Amino acid sequence: MSRPAEPDPRGQVDDLVARARAGEARAVGRLISWVEDATPASPVFSQRLRAVMAALAPHVGHAHVVGLTGAPGVGKSTSTSALVRELRGRGRRVAVLAIDPSSPFSGGALLGDRIRMGDHALDSGVFIRSMASRGHLGGLSWTTPQAVRVLDAAGFDVVVIETVGVGQSEVEIAGLADTTVVLLAPGMGDGIQAAKAGILEIGDVYVVNKADRDGADHVRRDLRSMMALADRPPEAWKPPILKTVAQTGEGLAEVADVLDRHHRRLTASGELVRRRARRARDEIEAIALDDLRRSWGRVGTVEALDGLADRVAAGDLDPYAAADQLLALAPKPPGGGPA
Repeated sequence: MSRPAEPDPRGQVDDLVARARAGEARAVGRLISWVEDATPASPVFSQRLRAVMAALAPHVGHAHVVGLTGAPGVGKSTSTSALVRELRGRGRRVAVLAIDPSSPFSGGALLGDRIRMGDHALDSGVFIRSMASRGHLGGLSWTTPQAVRVLDAAGFDVVVIETVGVGQSEVEIAGLADTTVVLLAPGMGDGIQAAKAGILEIGDVYVVNKADRDGADHVRRDLRSMMALADRPPEAWKPPILKTVAQTGEGLAEVADVLDRHHRRLTASGELVRRRARRARDEIEAIALDDLRRSWGRVGTVEALDGLADRVAAGDLDPYAAADQLLALAPKPPGGGPA
């Protein structure tokens, strides 16, 4: 007996999008939940995700997306909370996506960041959501770009993405944010370790938090010395190095000023458009590759892939020829064009 067709989700999606754009937090949360639930194993939720993205498309591109990253222990959650407070004081609507490590038991977010930012729980101008990284090495959930799009379309002026502190893999945040803020703190490792972690290549703004502790000036000097060696065009943005004490809010006004200045610079130079185009390109590629993998599963190529792997391991076939054979198994789109 065939299963009944799933109801068309577009009417429900249009209603949720309208409510989210009107500022209803419950609708925003529901849309993000749909985004998180959309996995290759759940075609119904994937259909919803496509409907959500289509409905949101005309309303995105207005929010300033700020990525905040750094090693564990530098005070990311405290700094995020203090930055939200400063931005709210300037009349901005702020959304926070706190990418938590996945729970080893449930696969969900541990929610530690949301607990630490409880001061904003009653502020209707702030939306805070924890998302599980679900083992994603870059410190970001694969659904993060879609969640950002939901928050952008919902009318938030600033979307802050706070990432898992996973060291060298955190460079992924630079591809998703308009402005990347890298947090450091005294006592968290020397400047050479910072350089090895790749942070000198991704930051638009550097913040030495816990500046009331010994060693803060030393960290700042090390950063300045290493950044002086960077090969940047004369007209390029020179990332400032700021000092803060997030626990008290000291220095956060200057951070907010610099974020505004960097956003204006990106807009005036055209770099904002270029960064967002690169982001969209990566997202399109990721979606296409995911669909391709699923198409292999639908046409039963798992056995073929195993057979190709055996032949490559035995030396009977090279991996490039094997990849060509696997791609040839992908179904052709309607019209006979390339897959």
